[in-house]
Amino acid sequence: MLSFLPAPVKGVLNSILLGINTLFWCILLYIPAILKLIVPIKGFRVLCTRWIIAIAEAWVACNIGWMKLTHGTRWDVKGAEELERQSWYLVLSNHQSWVDILAMQRVFNKRAPFLKFFLKQQLIWVPVIGLAWWGLDFPFMKRYTREYLIKHPEKRGEDLKATRHACEKFRFTPVSVMNFVEGTRFTQAKHDKQKSPYKHLLTPKAGGVAFVLDAMGDSIETLVDLTIAYPDGAPTFWEFLCGEVKAIRMEIHTKTIPEHLKGRDYSADAEHRRNVKNWLAELWQAKDARLERMLADR
Repeated sequence: MLSFLPAPVKGVLNSILLGINTLFWCILLYIPAILKLIVPIKGFRVLCTRWIIAIAEAWVACNIGWMKLTHGTRWDVKGAEELERQSWYLVLSNHQSWVDILAMQRVFNKRAPFLKFFLKQQLIWVPVIGLAWWGLDFPFMKRYTREYLIKHPEKRGEDLKATRHACEKFRFTPVSVMNFVEGTRFTQAKHDKQKSPYKHLLTPKAGGVAFVLDAMGDSIETLVDLTIAYPDGAPTFWEFLCGEVKAIRMEIHTKTIPEHLKGRDYSADAEHRRNVKNWLAELWQAKDARLERMLADR
């Protein structure tokens, strides 16, 4: 309806709408989040979590509203009909832009369980949305560098314990556990520095995936293999707000996670590490070929 507006005007308007939308729903979300914090009863906390998720889905729905109001983006999505609300998913996707997250939320909202990401521990202190992330049970992780672990060997395994503790909360409510296994957004400079064997992707990192499969192997049975393509190049967040993204393409493939990849210690089991890495390499090889086709199909 308002896609005719100049791009900078749309960018400012959408920034304001996003800010107001976030502030409004976060304030409502604080009520069950605080109740969840102060009432140590598991059943009540599960109820609060479901209430919080409903609020978060309303936030996403309002974001979809301003996208439809101001954007003329063509959405080409295949495979969304495979998603189910009452399932536990591990979602793996390529990562090119901060736009990926809003695009995924638009497609997944109310079709699948609410997407939850692993976040750095420091992000819990982000104003307004830090408490919201906590209330939504987003896992906050403190990862240690190799150099730190050499100096402090007693910290080995702490990241896995934290992952297992975070994932325990996911057993009571269907969830889509999201992981950008490349670890960072794709750029050609990063690709060249890594000497990635893939044309359109960075090399996947297996540790985070393996930790989830160890902690939740008995709950998560299905992989959602998500591929995102921007035919005109990966946009910045500001370009997206300005409505300058002409097309977004997604392909969604659901697959059963192999049983031999679940419930094993990635840090201590060399054979398991090879199996997880080989599994991811096969997924990424297929994803790279898929991206080549999606980007070439103008």
